Amino acid sequence: MAQDKKDFIDLNQFSKEELLSLLESCHDRKNSKKRNGHATVDDDQVGSGKILATIFEKPSTRTRFSFEVAMLQLGGKTINVSMNDMQLGRGETVQDTAKVLSRYVDLAMLRTFKHSTILDFAMNSTIPVINGLSNQSHPCQVLTDLMTVEEKLNSLDSKIFTWFGPANNMLNSWIHASDVLNFELRICAPEEYQVDDEIIKGSKSNIIKINDVNEASKNSNCIITDTWFSMGEDHEPDKEKILEPYRVDKSKIEKADKDVIFLHCLPAHRGQEVEDDVIDGPRSVVWDEAENRVHAQKAIIDWCLS
Repeated sequence: MAQDKKDFIDLNQFSKEELLSLLESCHDRKNSKKRNGHATVDDDQVGSGKILATIFEKPSTRTRFSFEVAMLQLGGKTINVSMNDMQLGRGETVQDTAKVLSRYVDLAMLRTFKHSTILDFAMNSTIPVINGLSNQSHPCQVLTDLMTVEEKLNSLDSKIFTWFGPANNMLNSWIHASDVLNFELRICAPEEYQVDDEIIKGSKSNIIKINDVNEASKNSNCIITDTWFSMGEDHEPDKEKILEPYRVDKSKIEKADKDVIFLHCLPAHRGQEVEDDVIDGPRSVVWDEAENRVHAQKAIIDWCLS
């Protein structure tokens, strides 16, 4: 592995100062587009002459489009491929693929099932590697979410964040962010689907596990949820029944801070983890959140290449 390359794998790899600096870059990217009035071009063109490989084991809408648009606006190009279209799908090792692609492209983004696939690729490549999503974490999305919170609430300082629903990769990245930035994160889930104590063991931040849905959103500044069934997971009626009280509905929004915002990484299963009147309501910022994926990806690419 090249010693001077920069891989974007998880948010807990950053110090507080480094993560805040990356967030500042996200805002700068978005604001510079507004100032310059360009629809397709960033003035600094940090991706000029560069090629990004985007490799997907899982289907994608926002991750694929946002990375392709980001690289285009930075002046570079993208090669998009499914793992099933590569020799990876016929038994070539991740290690060998990483060594070959390092000779072809300038950086790679992987969206995979196993987190170890991304780690193995990064260990055996000489180019920067970006975690576009794994079963363990989704740092690109949570960086975007933090950017959106700053945009809507001006600051992350002294804010209370409440997660409703089962523990998953998104929540893991929120835990990483909470640990680095030291904000209060309430995790509201039934015991059957609560976060494992090992994940938050040794955390420096104020992470609170809570089962009472009536208490969880009180005074919360940001309410977050995600699909109850991750990609590739079978739909289980029993699980859905257990999680019904944790659906984000109007009553949970009304118990929160008057300026609360609602986040969802999408795709949303309306009527399951969130009600229509929440995701389409005045406190929802999910569409700005989705747009901000482009600006966050540009900041990540810039960081990797710098």
